[in-house]
Amino acid sequence: METTTTEETRENIRAMLTESGYSNTAIDYYIDQPSMGSLADANQISELTGQCGDTMKVYLRMNDGIIEDAKIQVLGCPGAISAAMVAMEMIKGMTIEQARKITDRDIFRRLVEIPDQKQHCIRLAVKTMNKAFDEISPV
Repeated sequence: METTTTEETRENIRAMLTESGYSNTAIDYYIDQPSMGSLADANQISELTGQCGDTMKVYLRMNDGIIEDAKIQVLGCPGAISAAMVAMEMIKGMTIEQARKITDRDIFRRLVEIPDQKQHCIRLAVKTMNKAFDEISPV
């Protein structure tokens, strides 16, 4: 019995997501998951579950009012994961005020294309991010 290599698995995932309407950029974020995980030294941890059941948990490490690092754990579909990865990538190095200006459209532009029925995933990423900002306690 032949086993599938990691590269073959990645290409199979890529083919399925391409056929489903995801751009190569969105697929790369889903496969690579550059901001997936947690931060042991996070200043803020916030979680939100969307109407679809996808759940996102944001970890922020702040330093002198700047988002020094941001990670996220996502239980959800490729749309939710890719949108969350973009959101975390975008906010690193920003102040909360700057990061609050990130919109659904900004994330969509970075992803290039995801299926229409997955647009709510982008909204969930933005809402989760803003919930974390709202919950940050002043130091």
